Parts: sequence; structure tokens; C-alpha cells
Amino acid sequence: MLNVSLRQLEVFVQIALHGSVRAAAQRLYLTQPAASMALAEMERQLDAPVFDRERGRLRLNARGRELLPLAQELLERHAEFGRRASGNTVSLAGDLRIGASNTVGNYRVGELLGDFVRAHPQVAIRLRVANTGDIAAAMLDHSLDVGCVEGPVTHPLLEVRSWRDDALVVCASPDHPLSRKRSLKPEDFAGERWVLREPGSATRATSERALAQLPPGETVMELDQIEAIKQAVTAGLGIACLPEVAVTDAVATGRLVALKTPFLDLRRKLSILLHREKYRGAALEAFLHSVS
Repeated sequence: MLNVSLRQLEVFVQIALHGSVRAAAQRLYLTQPAASMALAEMERQLDAPVFDRERGRLRLNARGRELLPLAQELLERHAEFGRRASGNTVSLAGDLRIGASNTVGNYRVGELLGDFVRAHPQVAIRLRVANTGDIAAAMLDHSLDVGCVEGPVTHPLLEVRSWRDDALVVCASPDHPLSRKRSLKPEDFAGERWVLREPGSATRATSERALAQLPPGETVMELDQIEAIKQAVTAGLGIACLPEVAVTDAVATGRLVALKTPFLDLRRKLSILLHREKYRGAALEAFLHSVS
């Protein structure tokens, strides 16, 4: 009969999330030998390894990937049992691992987290900001509890809930010739120099959709940060499609000009991602309620 302890499950989950026994030991305030022993005992009881050992790092194998969400659920249910058994049905604690794509994580984080943090200050928020593809991948390997992205995601294991409407605008420096035109037409963009986000980002996908509606131009630069693109456009190195929420201040102070392009469809949806097989504990349910 299996007798896997909560401590062994904690070590297993933390190694899976952080890739090493050392990192797991630090997170759990254990010595490294104690964490190693806990993992070894769990694998002995399972009569099978749950990690592949690769150059000093531990990576989940197929068995480990199957067991990780179950281990996370057991730990969350144990914490929920303790909270209810103590009569504390109001105050939530623990960690909530949230992934946000760049526009959300850098410009809408108050909108995303504000209500929840004010209502549940004891819950530690672990926020990871990356592009939409990376956030979706992290959701699939259970290293995030919930995601908020600006790009379309289609995967049978991921539930996608609409959250907010969003839009891009085409930006140029105040000295750019297009900034001086009163009325723009698609043909005015022929041969233009574009600064784009990196492939895999939702902003890049929306930009490419817009560029497909315009005469051919030239991609002069690919950058993985919106702020870097803003600086490049301000310096006159090209024009770019950027999230409207990200350029409000720069437009208001005259550092950038938002070009009027009613002939382009630059609308998009921001979405909440959930893993269909993940247990949704009290903290996650409270967060989902706060963003609904």
C-alpha cells in the first residue's frame, strides 16, 4: 500500500515547478539532503522514477506529468481541509501562480489583480509575464494556475474565457511623414518600415493581420518588449502596431502619434486560460470571481 506523505508530495511539486532539488529545498525550508530523501522515498514507493535526470536538472517524465496535477490537487485539498476545519471560511492563504501575456502583465496588471489582492491580501501572487505561446505552454504543464492572454489559444485541454476587449493602434514618431497627413489611405503605407514584436506574441499576430491588408513594406526590427518598440518608433526607426493601452501616455505627451487607420481591423479579445483537468481550489475560484 502506498504511503506517500504530504512532505513528499510538496517536494515532488516544487521540483517539478523549479527543476532542481536545491530550489525545492529552499522553497520548503528543507536541507537539500532531506528533499532528496523525500523524492527518493516517493519514487521507491511508486516503484518508478517521476523525473528524467538531465545535466543536473530534473525534468518530469511521462509518469511525473501524469501525477503532477493530482499531487497539486491533494496539497490544495489538504490546505482547504485545514482552513475549513479551523473555522476560517473567509480568509484565504497560499500561492496563486498567474501567467500574463505582455500587454496584460505590463499595462493591465491592476485591472487583473487589484480586486483580488485587496480582498485576499494573504494570498501570495506569483506573476509570470511572457508571450501568449509561452503562457499557454506553462498552463499545459501545470506550472501556472491561470493565465490571461491577448492572443487566440486553441487546445482541447485549455478552457478559454473572454475577459476584456482590446485594440492596437498604428504609431509613428511626430516627425514621420504619415503623422502629417490629415487622411490616410492603405496605399500611403507602401514601402513603410515596420518594427514588430517577436514571432509567437499576440501583438505580432495582430500586426501581421493588419499588414496583410496594406501594400508591402519592410520589417526593419523585431523586438520582444513593447517599451523597446516604443523607443524605436520615437527615434524614427519605423512605425509599429502597439496596444492602445500601452501608448496612451506617449501619445498624450506628444512622443508618439496614433495614426487614424479605420480601414484596418486592429481589435482583439483578452482571455482567461484554465486547464480543464486542474482542481480549482478556493483561491483560484475567488480569483476567477474577481475577474468575471
